[in-house]
Amino acid sequence: MARIILMEDDDIFRETIMRVLTEAGHSVKAAANGFDGVALYRAESADLILTDIVMPHGGLPTIRVLRSEFPKLAIIAMSGSHVRLDMAGGLGVNRMLAKPFTSQQLLDAITEVLAAQS
Repeated sequence: MARIILMEDDDIFRETIMRVLTEAGHSVKAAANGFDGVALYRAESADLILTDIVMPHGGLPTIRVLRSEFPKLAIIAMSGSHVRLDMAGGLGVNRMLAKPFTSQQLLDAITEVLAAQS
């Protein structure tokens, strides 16, 4: 399956997503903010980035940095704010997920994005 870096500042939500992804067979590394997430990706590349938008060292600047350095990187943005998701879409994310979402919606989005990358 895929190597995924998850950037999410909410500890419980991050742990829940990590469990869902691991149980689905993915390898997951996590960071609680965008700064650490970008550093993690630079150190250990991944097939996909799953990032929250509203977090320390925010998701939008994180997406900008990742897009400028790694233009073909698969990125899924998550947020409870449709306005912020629209902004992420303008930065070229591959998919947007509005919170709350189900485990199946998350897994489907990952499958869709990774299939499009092949």
